[in-house]
Amino acid sequence: MESKNTPHVSSYERAQKKVKDIKGFYGHLAVYVIVILVVLSTRGRFMSIHNTIFQDSEYLNWIDWNVFGTPIIWGIFLIMHGIRVFGKNPFLGRKWEDRQIQKYMEKKT
Repeated sequence: MESKNTPHVSSYERAQKKVKDIKGFYGHLAVYVIVILVVLSTRGRFMSIHNTIFQDSEYLNWIDWNVFGTPIIWGIFLIMHGIRVFGKNPFLGRKWEDRQIQKYMEKKT
């Protein structure tokens, strides 16, 4: 294994970071699924209670926008997280990071 004083990251450290990133993504995915299931199931219960008490359609629309907007917006961020972790991002992926690191390392000398 390489010394910690070298400016280059060892293969082991890079692999360790990749595993940590993947683990973080799966944790994010698990939280997303649990929260969205709770939000959607709560919506059904809330709507049945609300319809018997209140008749305000604007309030119901507001609830729907929140209930369905949350998974959509959060899902977009989850997709972006997955792209970053699994390296499918053509713009800011691992190759871009490596080029930037190399560029700044060369600038230093």
